[in-house]
Amino acid sequence: MRFLIFILFIYPITVFSQNSVGSNGFAFLGGSYSARSIGVGGNLISVADNDLSLANDNPAVLTEKMNGMMHVNQGLLPSGINYGAVNYAIKSKIGVFAPTLKYVSYGQFTETDETGRELGKFKASDYSLGVNYGRTLNKVIQLGASANLIGSNLETYSAYGFNVGFGAIITHPNQLISGGFAVRNIGFVFKQYTSNTKTSLPIDVQAAFSLKLKHAPFRFTVLGHHLNQWNIVYQDPNLKPTYDALTGDSIPVKAVGFGEKLAHHLNFQLELLAKNFNLRMGFDYHRRQQLKVFERPGMAGFSLGLGMKFKKFNIDYGVMLYSKAGQNHSLGISSQISNWLKKK
Repeated sequence: MRFLIFILFIYPITVFSQNSVGSNGFAFLGGSYSARSIGVGGNLISVADNDLSLANDNPAVLTEKMNGMMHVNQGLLPSGINYGAVNYAIKSKIGVFAPTLKYVSYGQFTETDETGRELGKFKASDYSLGVNYGRTLNKVIQLGASANLIGSNLETYSAYGFNVGFGAIITHPNQLISGGFAVRNIGFVFKQYTSNTKTSLPIDVQAAFSLKLKHAPFRFTVLGHHLNQWNIVYQDPNLKPTYDALTGDSIPVKAVGFGEKLAHHLNFQLELLAKNFNLRMGFDYHRRQQLKVFERPGMAGFSLGLGMKFKKFNIDYGVMLYSKAGQNHSLGISSQISNWLKKK
């Protein structure tokens, strides 16, 4: 009950503190660091099935069964940008802690002056170091929280900050229905890139509902993201009214309707759950509209993935299809460290 009261208190804060999507710094905090999650379009926050990688989306998934489990995730973005995460779960008397490292390396760049003369090379990177915490209250409710120090180094410029997140998962006793809630990236920047810049964090309030079919190996999930801001549709500020060639009447810029605004918040996720082999698929309308090439949209906004379970470890692969320009590939490996130790 105390947690629910806290959520009711913190939600209006996130609503009024969020700027428009895309106007924030530390954008890497909004990414997914789980190959399984990427396979369904990102942010699988309503499923708790002993997968440590999902703690990067919702720390409430952490349970005592994960004690001693390690997860390593490595991803590759277009132009050679790579990112990754490392998690390790530790059981305690008050819950489960999972120290977590996340990073994005943007590679090496050439520094030039205004005439194009080469001056040298430099690198750019973002990173986060912190801990996720989860506690199971009963068979129905799981709660979680996270806290991280974050940093960014771009050539000679650097910025540092601190962020926290909260989450909850409610699972029906029949294990077929579950719901998740997560608030991510509440915090502040205590060192800006320059004295003239003001960077804020990409706060994101999410909620999801999952349904697993009783007599078929499918789980369907609907996720709502960026619920702290109703209108996240990008509109080109340079668009101007046009004119009908026959009548000469002015044609105003098309307004964004209710349905379009709602669709931009939704991510549809599907998992095929076999014993040792899973297939995944997702569709995010907002990502499709942002990244598609208008002449050839293809499968922009779709995601695909698979997971394989072995005796001592699990492997997951996911790919987000951005556009013809590139995709986001991610590979994750999870294992219980005790499985590799010789038993006396």
